[in-house]
Amino acid sequence: MKICEWLEARGIHCKDSRLIEQAFVHSSYVNEHKQLKHDNERLEFMGDAVLQLWVSDKLFRLDPPLDEGHMTTFRAQLVCEEALAIYARQLQLNSFLKLGVGEEKTGGRERDSIIADMFEAMLGALYEDSGMEPIDNILTEVITPHLSHPEEPIIVDYKTKLQEYVQSDSRKTVTYEVINTTGPSNKPEFEVQVKLEGIILGTGKGNSKKKAEQKAAQNAFEKMVL
Repeated sequence: MKICEWLEARGIHCKDSRLIEQAFVHSSYVNEHKQLKHDNERLEFMGDAVLQLWVSDKLFRLDPPLDEGHMTTFRAQLVCEEALAIYARQLQLNSFLKLGVGEEKTGGRERDSIIADMFEAMLGALYEDSGMEPIDNILTEVITPHLSHPEEPIIVDYKTKLQEYVQSDSRKTVTYEVINTTGPSNKPEFEVQVKLEGIILGTGKGNSKKKAEQKAAQNAFEKMVL
C-alpha cells in the first residue's frame, strides 16, 4: 500500500501525491538516489509549526481551562520526539519511510528521531496539500484521547517506575551499564543493561544513553510486573 492509498482509506484525498510521498524520504535515501532532489526536512519545518498550532488551540479550548504554565508543560509532552514516534507507530507510518541502505541496516526505521521527523513532515505536506482539515483528521485520532487526561503522562519514566518497584521490597538500587556501542560517531546506538546486585534485569537500545536506559528499565519493569 502506498501512503496516498493509506490516506484515502481515512477519507483524506491527496492532490499532490509527490509532495505527500516526499514527507517520507529521509536524507540518507536522497544521498543514495541522486536523481532525487528533495528530502523531507523542509516539510518537517512546516509540520512542526502546524502541529504546535493545532495542539495549542486544543489546549486553549479545554474545559475547565488550564493555566499558561500547565498548557506549556502539557504541550511539550504532547509534541516531544518520543510522543510523535508513538503516534507514528500507532498509525504504522514508519512502514512508508524511504531510507538509505546504511540507515536501514543500523535500525533507522525504528529510531524515534527519524520517525518523529517523518511524522512532522507528513503533517507539513498535508497542510501544504489541503490545509488544516487532514491535520485535524490525523491528530484527532492520536492526540485527542490524551487531552481528557492532562494529569496522565504520555511518556512513562520507566527508570523511576522500576526503582520504585524494587524499593517497595527493599532499599536496593538498580544500576545501568553500557555494554555495547555501534554505528558511526555522529549516530551512535547504545545498548544498556540494568542490574540489581549483579543480576541482569533487562536490556535496551537507544540513540542516546538516556533512551537506552529507559528501554532497559521498561524491559525489566514489564518482565517483573506484567
